[in-house]
Amino acid sequence: MQFARRMNHFGEGIFSKLLEMKRQKEEKGEPVIDLSVGAPNIPPAKHITDALCEAAADPNNYIYAINDQKELTEAVAGWYQRRYGVKLDPSSEICSLLGSQEGLAHIALSIVDEGDVVLVPDPCYPVFADGPLLAGASLFYMPQRKEKDYLIDFSEIPEDIAIKAKFMIVSYPNNPTTVMAPDSFYEKLIEFAKKYNIMVLHDNAYSELVFDQRQCKSFLSFPGSKEVGVEFNSLSKTYGLAGARVGFCLGNREVVEKIKTLKSNMDYGMFLPVQKAAVAAITGDQTCVGTTREAYEKRRDALCEHMTRIGWRMEKPQATMFVWAEIPDKFRDSETFCRELLEKSGVLVTPGSAFGPSGEGYVRLALVQDESVLIQAADQVDKSGILRFDI
Repeated sequence: MQFARRMNHFGEGIFSKLLEMKRQKEEKGEPVIDLSVGAPNIPPAKHITDALCEAAADPNNYIYAINDQKELTEAVAGWYQRRYGVKLDPSSEICSLLGSQEGLAHIALSIVDEGDVVLVPDPCYPVFADGPLLAGASLFYMPQRKEKDYLIDFSEIPEDIAIKAKFMIVSYPNNPTTVMAPDSFYEKLIEFAKKYNIMVLHDNAYSELVFDQRQCKSFLSFPGSKEVGVEFNSLSKTYGLAGARVGFCLGNREVVEKIKTLKSNMDYGMFLPVQKAAVAAITGDQTCVGTTREAYEKRRDALCEHMTRIGWRMEKPQATMFVWAEIPDKFRDSETFCRELLEKSGVLVTPGSAFGPSGEGYVRLALVQDESVLIQAADQVDKSGILRFDI
């Protein structure tokens, strides 16, 4: 059998590899504390699950959705107006996605032709690069370096690359580096995009998981943003709806129209009961958002403080549900460290190299366990001796 050459870009996904490593250890009867995948363990609030269950019990809701329900798009427009101060036209500036990852994976198919240049952050969430690769794009990596607060420096993008670039993906609060971007960054981003006629795709999935009384805006809050791009947002982390797959593409109506057209040829829309749950989430009692944020902040403090205490220094993240940590000095690469960490301590984390070349030398830890488990993870790392040079 012969397969598409584009598949040569892809090996087995890192999370599949990590799952296999976990399975092998558990088959030996050895428990694993899994901090690798960002799968939230905080369930949706009751008013959200009630809406889902009620709609799922209605036999009329098992037809093809085809299009977003008016109730959903109007609810999303209201949500963006209240939360971010952004006015959106429900009919032309909003498109639902089967999770923001689905949209980020497919949108390049509506924008680029074979060989077009796309700018992606480095390190980055894997689908940021995988989506354009599926569409046949040529990638240019924009480094996010610690010494520059993990912010993209647009002056480092060669002018010949900027002229060729079709679109760029940007995401703050950032996964995996966990930093936020100041207003000045977005002003420079919009100016750069206009100068070189580059479309901007901004992923804002973690705007509610920000800590220490920080506030997070939308890319669409900034003047000129709709002229150059769109934002992706998700209900997965904020409302505990990860498995329900609820995301949105919002902003520039030309971009939204193209992804709507693309999706009309690929799927039949979001399951109607899930649409009802999404409406309940963003229009209902928002107490759950603060409760979720507080839970992640406490987990962050527990993990970072206990790991630092045992000799693995971890800076507290500004935002997201992750910690981005440098590997101990005695290790040369992040994947080797992750394998040895799992073998000796039973703690599973994600190697930074999975997020791009600039991720080497780091690991990402997901705050997806309760505080007591995270403290236990630190204790197991300490007892394993992996941090000591004489072991």
